[in-house]
Amino acid sequence: MTTPTATATTTAVDAASRAAGTEWHDVCALTDLEPLWGEAARVAGRQVALYRVDATTVLAADHRDPRTGACVMARGILGSRGSAVTVASPLHKEVYDLATGRCLSGDGPALPVHPAEVRDGRVLVGLPR
Repeated sequence: MTTPTATATTTAVDAASRAAGTEWHDVCALTDLEPLWGEAARVAGRQVALYRVDATTVLAADHRDPRTGACVMARGILGSRGSAVTVASPLHKEVYDLATGRCLSGDGPALPVHPAEVRDGRVLVGLPR
């Protein structure tokens, strides 16, 4: 499997995301990502962790651990708390909700999360302009 790298193609997904200042980037094919595993990608100069959580769903967050600053979050442990999909930092095991970025292990800093979607077999990630 190759490490995903964003192409020069950016796609405006809808009017709401454009108004919110989100720029969409075509990062990789869905088949480049293994289910229940994280992968790091460089998207518009930013390191992003991508998580394929089922056959058609990809979640995205910063690859940088918010507590330590190390780029390790793609190697985190995927799990769940209730209905929330989570990732645990591989360094200190803080657990983050991948939908909101909220630290579920106390009062730690949030993990920045990014909108992601799959269109025509391609993974798109939205980043602030």
